Amino acid sequence: MSSWIPSPATARQLFYGFVAGVSLSLAGASVASAYRGRRRERTAEIVNRRPIELRSDEVLDGVTGLIGNTPLIRINSLSDALGVEILGKAEYLNPGGSVKDRVALRMIEDAEREGLLHPYTGSRIFEGTVGSTGISIATIARARGYDTTIIMPDDVAIEKVKALEALGADVERVRPASIYVNLAREYALHFSSTHTHGAPASALPPDHTHAHTLKRSDSAVVVTTATPNGTGHSTPTANGHANGHAPPAEALRTRPRGFFADQFENRSNFDAHFDGTGPEIWRQTDGALAAFVAGAGTGGTLAGTGQFLKSMADDVLVVLADPEGSGLYNKVKHGVMYDRREAEGTRRRHQVDTVIEGIGINRVTRNIELALPVVDDAFRITDAEAVSMARFLVQRDGLFLGSSSAANLVACVKLVRKMGWCAGEKVVTVLCDSGTRHYSKFWCVGPPGHDPELTPVLAARRNDAYLAGAGIPVDTGLVQDLLTRPFPPMSSITKI
Repeated sequence: MSSWIPSPATARQLFYGFVAGVSLSLAGASVASAYRGRRRERTAEIVNRRPIELRSDEVLDGVTGLIGNTPLIRINSLSDALGVEILGKAEYLNPGGSVKDRVALRMIEDAEREGLLHPYTGSRIFEGTVGSTGISIATIARARGYDTTIIMPDDVAIEKVKALEALGADVERVRPASIYVNLAREYALHFSSTHTHGAPASALPPDHTHAHTLKRSDSAVVVTTATPNGTGHSTPTANGHANGHAPPAEALRTRPRGFFADQFENRSNFDAHFDGTGPEIWRQTDGALAAFVAGAGTGGTLAGTGQFLKSMADDVLVVLADPEGSGLYNKVKHGVMYDRREAEGTRRRHQVDTVIEGIGINRVTRNIELALPVVDDAFRITDAEAVSMARFLVQRDGLFLGSSSAANLVACVKLVRKMGWCAGEKVVTVLCDSGTRHYSKFWCVGPPGHDPELTPVLAARRNDAYLAGAGIPVDTGLVQDLLTRPFPPMSSITKI
C-alpha cells in the first residue's frame, strides 16, 4: 500500500496542477461571462429593448411619420396548432398599405441627402414594380412634391393600378413583364421638361441627349436633369456639359430631374430593413427568436432583416418562401437559378408563373446577392397552398391578407414541421399587405367596387373565376393537412 503514497515532490506537483486547473476553469468562466455581458451591452446599445414606442401623445411629421414601427402579432390558429409562436410583422398597417413603404421612403430620403433629388422642383420618380412599391413611392412622392411614373406588368391585380391612379401616378402597363424595369430606366434617362412622363428611346429625336446624367456609385440609380430651354436637346462636349460649360450649382439644383429609383439594385432597399425592420423585430421578441421567414421579390427584406438578425445571433434561421415559377428556391438549394416551368413551356402567366404577387424572381439582383449568404433554408410554396392559407386565416383568425403574406405563413408551418419544434419557439415572418389589393385575382369574382357590401368573409366564400380558370383549387383542407401530418423525410422532398 505504501507504493500508492506519492512522494512529497509528487504531491506538490499534483497540488499545483489541481490549483492551476481550478484557476484556469474559473478564468475561462469569467471570460465567457464577460463576453456574454459585453454582448448584452452591445445589444442594448444598438437596440432599445422596448418593443414598441407608443404614439398616442405624439404629433407625427406627416404621412411619412406613420411608416415603420409596425406591431408584431401572434397568429393564434397556427401557433396553437403547432405549439410554437408564429408572429407576423403587420406591415400592411403602413400608410401605403405594405412593407414597401419602408423602401420607398429610404430610397427617396437617401437620394435627397445625396443631392440627387430636390422636393418641389418638378422632378419625376420612375420605377418598375408589380404594384406595391409603386403605390408606396406615389404616396411619399405626393408628400414630397414629386411626380411619379410607374411601369408595371399588365397581369397584376387591377386594384393596384386604380390605387396608383388615385395617387396621381402615370401608369404604363407593359408586356412582356421581363423588361418593365428596363423601360423605367429608359424613361428616366430620357426625361426632360417636354417629356415629363418620359419616352422610350424610339420615340425621341435621333440627336436627343441630356446635359447631366448622374449615377450613384453603389447602385444602378440614374438621375437625369432636364435642359434649361425645355426642348430636351443639347450638344454635349468633352467636359460632359452642354454648350461647353456647366450651369451654376443653384440653377442645376432647381431644374426638374428624372430619377430612376431601381428598387431591385438600390442599396437603400437593403438599408431600410437592416436599420428598421430587423432592429424592430429584435426588440419585439427581446432577441428570443428561432427563425425569420420571408419571400423575396427584390431581395431587400430578406437580405436586410436577415443580415441584421444574424449579426445579433448566429443561430437565428433565415428562411426563404419561394412561389412556383421562381428560381430562388433552387438557387438556395442547389446553387442554380432555375425553375422547371421555364423549361417545360407551361407558363400560365408571363412574369413569374404564380398567382402570388410581389415575391419570386428569375434573376439575381444586388439585394438578393446580399441575402444569399445568410439564407439557411428555402421552401417551395404552391399557388394552392397560398390560396388555402389565405382562406384559412380569414376563417380562423379574421386576418384578411394578400398572397405573399399567405405564402410566408405556409413556409412558417413547413419550417416548424420540418424542425420538429413544439416548445414555444418564436418564428417571425412578414405580413406584406392586405387582401384588399388582391380582390380581382386572389380573392373573388369581378373588378374592385363591383360589390360595395363585400366583406373579407364574404370575399373568401365567393367563387373565384380567375383561380378556377388557372386550375388552382380553393381548399382550406390543405392547411389543415400541413398542420396535422408529419413533414416528409428529406429523401422524399421534391427538389425541383
